[in-house]
Amino acid sequence: MAKTRVLFLCTGNSCRSQMADGLINHDFAGRIEAFSAGTEPHGLNPKAVRVMAEVGIDISGNSSDHLSRFQGEPFDYVITLCGDADEKCPLFFGSTKRIHIGFDDPPKATGSEEEVLNVYRRVRDEIRQRLGEFFTSKIG
Repeated sequence: MAKTRVLFLCTGNSCRSQMADGLINHDFAGRIEAFSAGTEPHGLNPKAVRVMAEVGIDISGNSSDHLSRFQGEPFDYVITLCGDADEKCPLFFGSTKRIHIGFDDPPKATGSEEEVLNVYRRVRDEIRQRLGEFFTSKIG
């Protein structure tokens, strides 16, 4: 059986899309092959790497890629995780199912280091729950 191929899109491909990529590849290993890209990629967010490591998932080796890298590749789903990427997602993904599932942007969090990290943790956990429920309903 072929794996379901998913591309997660955000603006910077530094945080939410990277966390989604890591979580889905971990939680649905063998069933889903997830990738992530950005409309304006600017490198991995160290706090995203840190909170993912807290749940045993290492994304430190991931690359921050422009979505053009995936042009012409077949995907079962292209999922935008921020409004900006949803608006800028090009039509070159053709008949792919495009879905928007938005989450707060952790880099915009303010407060102490621990308060900011708690926002990253909350968004990580929301991504895991909402995307987990979505894919469980679609592919079992």
